[in-house]
Amino acid sequence: MLPIPADIFTEPDNVSPDSLANLGPLRRLAGSWQADKGVDVNPKADGPERRLFREHVRMDPIDPQANGPQLFYGLRYHVHINTPEEDITFHDQVGYWLWEPATGLILQSVTIPRGQVLLASGHARPDDTRISVAAKRGDTRYGICSTEFLDEAFRTDSYRCDITFNDDGSWTYLLETELLVKGRDRPFNHHDTNTLQLVAAPALNPLAVILKDRAEKS
Repeated sequence: MLPIPADIFTEPDNVSPDSLANLGPLRRLAGSWQADKGVDVNPKADGPERRLFREHVRMDPIDPQANGPQLFYGLRYHVHINTPEEDITFHDQVGYWLWEPATGLILQSVTIPRGQVLLASGHARPDDTRISVAAKRGDTRYGICSTEFLDEAFRTDSYRCDITFNDDGSWTYLLETELLVKGRDRPFNHHDTNTLQLVAAPALNPLAVILKDRAEKS
């Protein structure tokens, strides 16, 4: 983390309009991805349940974002998951992956439609082939917030996402959440893993599209 400057309002004036070129290690996540061999292990009344799932992930570059002098380049993402035996959505998730070039900070925001959000953080270099982010319940900066029911019945104490970029262009993730299930003495390691293959190349961010169209018309 850089020291907080005296001037917290002035935004940088050397911002590139091309987000794809400035995503650091997140560049390899951009685009649309699919896989049908995901594995989920979750808690049930009779013990752990193992489910196979099909997954579609779309990650679109967004325009650069500034908090005063702090500058992020990022991806807006949507994850949609089904299982082979059911038509109803098994998991849905939206959020952002953000990269701060000045510090190597990586952020992942997670929102799921069961009343839970989190902000996870990590650090990486632009050419890293592995990235990790984590969040903990009770942390006021990189923490986890849940509904009253979830916090009492299936309390999420920690979250970690490890991503490995493979030589063939695919990427593999391992998600681990530590759950304290009501009435049980030990935390449960709820985990998911999958390897995703690119099915559509990423589009440009909105500002880059505007500037490209303007250049082609001039």
